[in-house]
Amino acid sequence: MLKCNTCLILIIVFFAVFGAIAVLAQEGRNCAVVEPGESPDAIVRKAANVVPAERQLVWQELEFIAFAHFGMDTFTDREWGEGTENPALFNPTAFDARQWVRVLKEAGMRQLIITAKHHDGFCLWPTAQTSHSVKASPWRDGKGDVVGEVAAACREFGIKFGVYLSPWDRHEPSYGDSPRYNEFFRRQLRELLTGYGEITEVWFDGACGEGPNGKRQVYDWQSYYAVIRELQPKAVIFGMAPDLRWVGTESGYGRETEWSVVPVSVPVIDPAKIRPGPYPVDAAFLPRDFTGPDLGSREKLMSAAALLWYPAETDVSIRPGWFYHAAEDAKVKTPETLVDIYFSSVGRNGVLLLNVPPDRRGLIHENDIASLRGMRAILDGTFRTNLAAGASVKASGDRSGHPGGAILDGRPETYWMTEDGAETASLEFEWDAPATFDVALLQEHIMTGQRVESFRFEARTEGGWREFARGTTIGTKRLLRFPAVTARSVRLVIEGSRTSPTLSGFGLYKMKEGS
Repeated sequence: MLKCNTCLILIIVFFAVFGAIAVLAQEGRNCAVVEPGESPDAIVRKAANVVPAERQLVWQELEFIAFAHFGMDTFTDREWGEGTENPALFNPTAFDARQWVRVLKEAGMRQLIITAKHHDGFCLWPTAQTSHSVKASPWRDGKGDVVGEVAAACREFGIKFGVYLSPWDRHEPSYGDSPRYNEFFRRQLRELLTGYGEITEVWFDGACGEGPNGKRQVYDWQSYYAVIRELQPKAVIFGMAPDLRWVGTESGYGRETEWSVVPVSVPVIDPAKIRPGPYPVDAAFLPRDFTGPDLGSREKLMSAAALLWYPAETDVSIRPGWFYHAAEDAKVKTPETLVDIYFSSVGRNGVLLLNVPPDRRGLIHENDIASLRGMRAILDGTFRTNLAAGASVKASGDRSGHPGGAILDGRPETYWMTEDGAETASLEFEWDAPATFDVALLQEHIMTGQRVESFRFEARTEGGWREFARGTTIGTKRLLRFPAVTARSVRLVIEGSRTSPTLSGFGLYKMKEGS
């Protein structure tokens, strides 16, 4: 009996250990080390099997999120403050975080990031680390908390909440004394990450300058990451961090070819410091520029020390500036421009971060609201009806359990997948009656990897198959626009893939015109 119990215990321990190893392996699949001497084919296949961490997947599925630049610059009519501004200037007359979130949610945004502290160092929460904050302002008699009210409004309306905390602080006396300021910054992070419920994104830019002592501040990024991982383990970190990267412009337009898997070299990442677990590269990563026109091609992969799932966030402001300026009230982007930006960001394997700056009242301005509503009407009208729904599907080949029809079932967890190792494939769709469309949607099942390198669409005509659109990468979502096509048969041809293509979504739509 003792022997049986011992065997049983050993079996339980074995499966517990095996299960823990499996979890660690799954958690660490958002990066892969390239070993010396690996063949080009092996490197490409390795890249095809890098996948997002769970926190990155949740973020990518948001698609469309909001920024709210609000603070001292709102009241000084500037973009970058000096840090010497009088806190008495901050005094919104009709502040209403619920209005912000209601407007943004109606526009289709699923997260709001607030500028808790910009470069001027003025804090929108009553921090204990400095007097340069809302507690020294006349707003709410010094008892207000912008961060707290925005966080509560996000919870009430069911959208996610994030914080921007500028590492550059032009007010703080310890800035430039690197050890002292890093400790100051970590304490501010702790306040934000413990006092306002769930934080889903922490936003860092890389702005840096000299402190009062004339020395340039050296940021201790790894220690910042450690605080975030400890206190908000599900949060993604943007910018100067290994979770999310800046697309490279502030125009809202992503690359035509946008890889989420990017190669990183030794100056950026030390493979020897990669560790198993949910944050495998935190200790190995050094922030660097990732804004070139080609980040993830096969050619770029060949110089990699490691491969990292590092997706692009595409930021833009609804106005020319990032903070509210009354002189820009007539310069709000039109609904049609916002729709074009949506197609060129969300539709190019990115997440769109649209800045909507509240005005001096503490409200989103009426002109911004009108433009957001117009944009939403166009997008809703366009994507209301998938003209491909109900089509019969014929695949050039598929793997057991992953038929061609899965691409049309509306379930992101199911997908069409070809036989192992296929680099080309096709799907044919046919309807009972001709349909007219000018928008196409494709989605890869990114939890098996981003793989497709090029594809084209064709429509069957009396003269045979005719190409009407083509693209390169797909990723989380690819949207294409083209002159209207009327057909009852369409063929998707995968011209190149790093390994077996896996597609989870397809749609054809008719673009709605603005009113």
